[in-house]
Amino acid sequence: MKFSPISIKKQEFAKKLRGYDTEEVHAFLERIADEVETLQKDNDSLKKELEEANLRLSDFKRIEKTLQDTLIKTQESSIRSIESTKKQAMLMIKEAEIKASQIAEKAREQANDIRNSVINLREERDLILAKLKAIINSQAHLLEMKVEDAGEEKVEIKPLEQSKKVDIDVNDILDKII
Repeated sequence: MKFSPISIKKQEFAKKLRGYDTEEVHAFLERIADEVETLQKDNDSLKKELEEANLRLSDFKRIEKTLQDTLIKTQESSIRSIESTKKQAMLMIKEAEIKASQIAEKAREQANDIRNSVINLREERDLILAKLKAIINSQAHLLEMKVEDAGEEKVEIKPLEQSKKVDIDVNDILDKII
C-alpha cells in the first residue's frame, strides 16, 4: 500500500481502553504527512530534473554522434584528398620524366645528326681538296708545258729563262684558299 499525505492524515485507529492519546497520535500523523508531502514534492522535483538532465544528455549524445560522424567524414575526405594529391604528383613526375627522356633522346638524335653532318662535311672537304689538288696539278703541268713551249720559241731573247722550271707548291695554294 502506498502512503500519501492525505491518507496518513485521514487514517483512523480503533479505540481501546487505555490506548494512545488520540490528539498526540493525530499530531504525529500530521507531522508524518507533512514530511511525506515534502518528500514527494522533492521526489517529483528530482524526477523532473532527472528527465530534463536525460533530455539534455540525449541532446549531447546526439551532438557527440554528429561530431564523431563529421570528424570521421572529414578524416576520410582528408585521406582521399591526400591520396588524390599523391596520385596527381606521381602523374606529374611520370610526365616530367617522360618529357625529359624525350628531350634527351631528341638531343642525342640531334647530336648524332650534327656529328654525321660534320663527318660528311669533312669528307666533302677532303674530296674537294683532292679535286682542287688535281686541278692545280693539271693546271701547273699545263702552265709548265706552255712555259716550255714559250721558252723554245723565244730561245734567242731569253736563254737563261729556258732552263728555269716553274715550281708550284700545291699545298701552299690550298692552305691559302682554305
